[in-house]
Amino acid sequence: MTPIEHIDLTKRVYEELKKMILEGELNPGQKILQEKIAEQLGISRTPLLKALQMLEYELLVESIPRRGMYVKKLSAAEIIDIFYAREVLEGLAARLSAQKISENQIVQLRGLFDPFLQDKDNINFEAYEKADRRFHIMILKISDSTVLKRLEMIGNVLLIAYQASLVRPPSETLSEHIAIIEAMSARNGDLAEKLCRDHIRKSRIKLIKELEMQVGHR
Repeated sequence: MTPIEHIDLTKRVYEELKKMILEGELNPGQKILQEKIAEQLGISRTPLLKALQMLEYELLVESIPRRGMYVKKLSAAEIIDIFYAREVLEGLAARLSAQKISENQIVQLRGLFDPFLQDKDNINFEAYEKADRRFHIMILKISDSTVLKRLEMIGNVLLIAYQASLVRPPSETLSEHIAIIEAMSARNGDLAEKLCRDHIRKSRIKLIKELEMQVGHR
């Protein structure tokens, strides 16, 4: 790890820590050893503490009294709540995006999934997962809504909860992604919203069933 040298240290430390969390270098439930990280990054504790506060606001870390800072480990209830929020708000983002999307943005969205259409039976899950995440972030950005773009925070949390696998496989979701893109391309906001909400709802329902099965086997 290269020591950070920048005028806006807090922002740079925030970005570095966020990257460490999202890429699995710091795992859910792991204690954040502040002295060690400060030494690794070549910074003082002040910008580190400020960065951790920013990450706590984004639900990526949590402060546990008398124990310290930990990477956020979500409860089943929190994960389900996040999916409920995504269903409504990302559906709205898809509607707004259908009104504002450019031809270049349509090409970019299609390009995310074109590689997987060529060989649907041999999809690289890791590559698909990255495309899936990029797809949802792009819809939020294309919507050009300041409030909705804050939903990247929700995407961050979901990535922590499911770093190892997708909620549903590409065999189920690839066609759904393509349909959402085509609805936005046709500037059909009603359909884009419906398809996006259905897409997230299906994942939520499957997730609830899986969590119920886990509880039943304890």
